[in-house]
Order: sequence, then structure tokens, then C-alpha cells
Amino acid sequence: MTTSHDAPYNTTYDASHGTPEVIDRREGPYGEVVLRRHGGLLQIIANGCFLMDTSDGRSERRLVEAALGALDGRPGPDVLIGGLGVGFSLAHAAAEPRWGRIAVVERERAIIDWHRAGPLAALSSRALADPRTEIIEADLVAYVNETSDTYDALCLDIDNGPEWTVTEGNENLYSTAGLAACARVLRPGGVLAVWSAQPSPDFARTLGNAGFRQVRTEEIPVARGVPDVVHLAIGPG
Repeated sequence: MTTSHDAPYNTTYDASHGTPEVIDRREGPYGEVVLRRHGGLLQIIANGCFLMDTSDGRSERRLVEAALGALDGRPGPDVLIGGLGVGFSLAHAAAEPRWGRIAVVERERAIIDWHRAGPLAALSSRALADPRTEIIEADLVAYVNETSDTYDALCLDIDNGPEWTVTEGNENLYSTAGLAACARVLRPGGVLAVWSAQPSPDFARTLGNAGFRQVRTEEIPVARGVPDVVHLAIGPG
């Protein structure tokens, strides 16, 4: 995701792009979700928090690349992407023939609709048509605790990072117990990759305490501001 993750949406106004246009506004089980157009960009806002836009995408792409690169060269690895967002991670995964199954967990029906039959389809239609792709409408925290499916890689991009979550319930995902749930959906030697707007030494320590190995943080340069990062770790066992 881009550095605009860090700002509430009412601080991202740029007069040179004109007045932002609300395309759709939905009230769901987790609060309000808004899709708006600002100049040539599409933006997603949840409960007043500016989540992401279509301006860049290098962080989302690097999240998927880093996870694949950290695997052990196994053929056709399956990946679980936490968060559909504007579709950059999904599109990049689907463009990579080395991936096997590409499952995306998204809890907001509105975001799924915007991709299937809305303005975001331009970014994701080819990926959604890929037979490897599956969209799972579910809360990621519940999914990793309940599913019997397993994956070779888990790429998380559902918050602004471990220390700035979109909803309070997501905080559990970055705890020792939450990471244990992530580990249970990873196959032996599987990779956990977590996007963050800034480094989190506390989260890196929690990964180690949860039994993850080879914990490291990779910086991703952005157009302005501090770099985004991807926390990478190999699952326990």
C-alpha cells in the first residue's frame, strides 16, 4: 500500500485534483466503507480512515514478491492474501505463473462488489478470471482460526500495520495467539509476510516469541515519506 495509508482521509485532499467524488458508500457489519474518485485515483476509506488508493501499488506487489522469494522453491505454492483492497496484490499474484492457488480473504462485501462489477474491475478482472483465484468473503481473524485449509504463504495487508489497525478486533491478529492462528494455516516452511506503514520492532519480537524463524524486515521505498516495510518470517515447525 502507499504512504497515504497513514493519513485520515480528510487530510488527503489535493485541490489540484478537484473535489473528491463519492462513488459508493456502504454501511456494513464493520462500519462505513466508501469508494471515491479523486482526480484519476480511486480511494477506499473505512470508518474515516484512508486505507489505500490506486496511485502506486509497489508495496502490494513487493509483499507478494517477497513471500514467493522467501519460499524454498517448492512447485506451485498456494498463497492466502489477507485483504483485497484495490487489487494490486491479487493482480500481481495472478500475473506470476509460479503460484498455485491464490485465495483472497476480504470481509467487506462492498469491496468485493467494486471489483466484480464496479470501478475496481479494471484492475482485477483478469486476476478474478484466473482459475487459480478464489475470493473468500470472511473476516481474516476468524478465517485463520477456523479454516482447515493450509497454504505455503500468507500475505497480510488488512491494516496500516501491526500498530495501527483498522478495527480493534484486528489487534488480536498481531498477538502471540493471533500469530499462532496464522501459523496453523501455514504448511511446513511456509512464509508469513505482513505489510506495515512503518517498522515495528515489537511485532518482530512477537513473531519470534510465537515460534517464527528467520524474522526480518524489508523496507520498500515510496514516492514520499518514510519507507513502507514488509515483515517476513518462516512459520514454526
